Amino acid sequence: MADFDKPSGNGTPAEAPDATPPEAIVAIPVRHYGRWISAAVVLVLLALLVRAFAGADVSWDVVGDHLTYDTIVDGARNTLWITVLSMVIGVVLGIALAVMRLSGNPVLASVAWGYIWFFRGTPVLVQLVLWFNLSIVFDTLNFGFYKDETNDIITPFVAALLGLGLNEAAYMAEIARAGILSVDQGQTEAAHALGMNNGKTMRRIVLPQAMRVVIPPTGNEFINMLKTSSLVSVVQYDDLFRAQDVVAGRNLAIMEMLLVATVWYLALTTIFNIGQFYLERHYSKGSGRSQPPTPLQRLRAQLTRFRTPSRVGGTTV
Repeated sequence: MADFDKPSGNGTPAEAPDATPPEAIVAIPVRHYGRWISAAVVLVLLALLVRAFAGADVSWDVVGDHLTYDTIVDGARNTLWITVLSMVIGVVLGIALAVMRLSGNPVLASVAWGYIWFFRGTPVLVQLVLWFNLSIVFDTLNFGFYKDETNDIITPFVAALLGLGLNEAAYMAEIARAGILSVDQGQTEAAHALGMNNGKTMRRIVLPQAMRVVIPPTGNEFINMLKTSSLVSVVQYDDLFRAQDVVAGRNLAIMEMLLVATVWYLALTTIFNIGQFYLERHYSKGSGRSQPPTPLQRLRAQLTRFRTPSRVGGTTV
């Protein structure tokens, strides 16, 4: 006999269980009115800004024509070149200074501290002008194997390279030092237990792990260097800012040429922002944190979110 045919405690047969499914839950999403209001305010402000620039006394055709002007393109190329070279000097010298700063040798540690103190404590513009006017102090430079007049050695390019590169090394030293200190001391002890010396431990164990911490601020420093390179125009180096200034002196389109330089700086920084994003993803592999989605993955997720309906209790929401 089935369970529902058995009599209940009072002698009456038990009722059959109800086979009707429970009523579906109707989920009503919470409305965030503040988001829509803030979005509307931002869109209105953007529209007013676009309207202001569209109605400004700016010859936009001049801006478009000079984006690919030979002088401007050469200036952008020189800006990129001086930025890359200065950053290479800054990274290499900065890592060396960081290792010196953490060294047990008091002389090396003191020299590294003094270098960082001087170059971080003085403006980049002052350093550029000092290098460019070095001939006031030294008529000739004698390196033992090479001797020449200072003006022949300290060209605008060399002055720009020294001013940017040596200044950047001071900041990269602190970034590299923070990355080295972020590696657990047990890694160094384990490497020493395997018979590695200090130099090999630093190259093979510590620095590869420190890159995860060093890469993000280094990318920021590179982008900042790209913008700071506009200061080298004061030492007569033909960078992007000086190029637009020269062209503006010819056609008297001052605002238009400044906008041309702005477009170029934005384009270059955007490209390197994308490169920094993928470089950070590469060095974040193996960490406990999940990797951030790429822009393409974000776009795909948004499209999927709008296309795929959600279900709650069997009901489409």
